[in-house]
Amino acid sequence: MAEEDKDAELESGRMPLLDHLIELRNRLMWSAGAILIAFVVCYQFKEQIYQFLELPLAHILADQPGRKMIFTGLTEAFFTYVKVSFWAAICLSFPIIATQVWKFVAPGLYKTERRAFLPYLFATPVLFIMGGALAYFVVIPFAFRFFVGFETPGGNGTLPIELEAKVNEYLSLVMTLLFAFGVAFQLPVLLTLMARVGLVTSAGLASKRRYAIVGMFAVAAVLTPPDIISQTCLAVPLIILYEVSIISCRMVEKARAKREAEEEAELAAGTKPAPGE
Repeated sequence: MAEEDKDAELESGRMPLLDHLIELRNRLMWSAGAILIAFVVCYQFKEQIYQFLELPLAHILADQPGRKMIFTGLTEAFFTYVKVSFWAAICLSFPIIATQVWKFVAPGLYKTERRAFLPYLFATPVLFIMGGALAYFVVIPFAFRFFVGFETPGGNGTLPIELEAKVNEYLSLVMTLLFAFGVAFQLPVLLTLMARVGLVTSAGLASKRRYAIVGMFAVAAVLTPPDIISQTCLAVPLIILYEVSIISCRMVEKARAKREAEEEAELAAGTKPAPGE
């Protein structure tokens, strides 16, 4: 029986609470080990990672020789390299962390549910990379060019205003923007998963589109520097992803309706036992 097979399948994945805690500990240890190993590797390439992150500002100031970045605390440069290496380690070890999360959650799911969630597991890093790439190649250059434009040459008894960016503050801003854009691009995954469990519907999302658009610009205003270009560069993709989420939710609802219709047909034909039998 299909229902009995599902119950047996779920039952086989059950374990006592202590075993759950041991399994959770093992997954956390694997994740922490992956981060530690990735951190050691990334620290060996800390200068290359730093150069990658400071490249947008370096391009803006390329025609101005003598420009530099500074640090004002004795330990600032060291801890900045540590922070950069840890950030890169998280990005590098994310596939392993996601795999450990999946291995912990998967035994509690039906086989059909595992197949349904796998696409989201692969979509998450892809969307994160897309969001980070948008920030790195589009938003950050526009925003930094805007801020550098506030420099003044001075003269006639006035002092010039020149940017001497602190290493820690600059890299913190870049890493925050990359992370924020990557997380913001998880919108389709989040809304589709909510649709799968019945928390939202495609019709509900479509009816609230105008409020969502206002919300997207509000989120963009919080996550990006205070210039209209970078805010629009985040808000427009988020609106597009919202529309993609509506389409994805409709596909989920159609698949659920089709599955329920097939189950009702089997029940009516007597090939499937009624619930509780």
